[in-house]
Amino acid sequence: MRSIWNGAISFGLVSIPVKLVNATESHAVSFRQVHTEDNGRIRYRKVCELEDREVTQSEIGKAYEGADGEMIPITEDDLSHLPLPTARTIEIVAFVPADRIDPLQMDTAYYIAAAGAPAAKPYTLLREALKRSHKVAIAKFALRGRERLGMLRVVDDVIVLHGLLWPDEVRAPEGVAPDVDVTVRDKELDLADALMDTLGEVDLDDLHDEYREAVEEVIAAKAAGETPPEAPAPADGGKVLDLMAALEKSVREARESRGGEGEAEVRNLHGRGTPKETGARKSTSKAAAKKTAGARKSTSRAGESKGAAKKAASKSTSRAASKSTSKATEQKASAKKAAEKKAAEKKAPAKKGAASGKRSA
Repeated sequence: MRSIWNGAISFGLVSIPVKLVNATESHAVSFRQVHTEDNGRIRYRKVCELEDREVTQSEIGKAYEGADGEMIPITEDDLSHLPLPTARTIEIVAFVPADRIDPLQMDTAYYIAAAGAPAAKPYTLLREALKRSHKVAIAKFALRGRERLGMLRVVDDVIVLHGLLWPDEVRAPEGVAPDVDVTVRDKELDLADALMDTLGEVDLDDLHDEYREAVEEVIAAKAAGETPPEAPAPADGGKVLDLMAALEKSVREARESRGGEGEAEVRNLHGRGTPKETGARKSTSKAAAKKTAGARKSTSRAGESKGAAKKAASKSTSRAASKSTSKATEQKASAKKAAEKKAAEKKAPAKKGAASGKRSA
């Protein structure tokens, strides 16, 4: 990696020759300005307003514009005579706990590399001292024409310099917070806490720039003469009318996305008892259970009465059938007896006539 600054760290009477290397880089997709009719590049030319002609870099200098518009020229020679002891030195002024640094002040980060073998021993000494003290070093240094505030800390086995904004460069957050009185209920805090626990932690190495990847896909598709992929339909927006419902749904979806099952469990904060809403739900569920049990009992009773009625009907039907069968049997028997009686009566006169003929012979 190419160094962007060479100097030394001033640590009391100890001087450590070092060089700075950019610790971060941007992966954002950059675009060029073009003429939409023919895709010709649009370029900015440096033109002198008085002469109305383009000038070269060697003809360009610095000036400060006054309140009345007057240009006050400032040369590099003027700046070189400034009383700036940190021109080539990272001057450590104090060691403080890391939590004393407001993240709002954090700016660009640089790796500090030891410049040569002689710097290895004092470099390692400062690094180990920072590790053992669990503190960071506050320093002043000059870079790109201005003095800056910085913080030195250890990352792995490397000392890192974070540029810091000066305290007067951080704006006060006046008028930013809501100016209306809002009451947050304990149940809402419970759900927010449950959502935070459900989301849990994340490995920052797993996060990536999805927007940049989508832009690269569009560029690749157009370069290949293909139709760019269509963006998915945006989620339905709108105002959150019910904060509790939104929190409960968020907890439920977060648990489902992490393979959880069942409803979200809400933990009470500050050792408070069960909210009134829970009691109301319990009483409602009990009443519903009672109604269900009563309905089941009435249904079973109705079933029993229907069964009894069916049994009674079948008994009466069998009795009637047996009675009609016995009557038919009796009628058949009486008819049979009558027929036998008539047959006997017919035979009797024939026998009498035959007897009288024998006697007369």
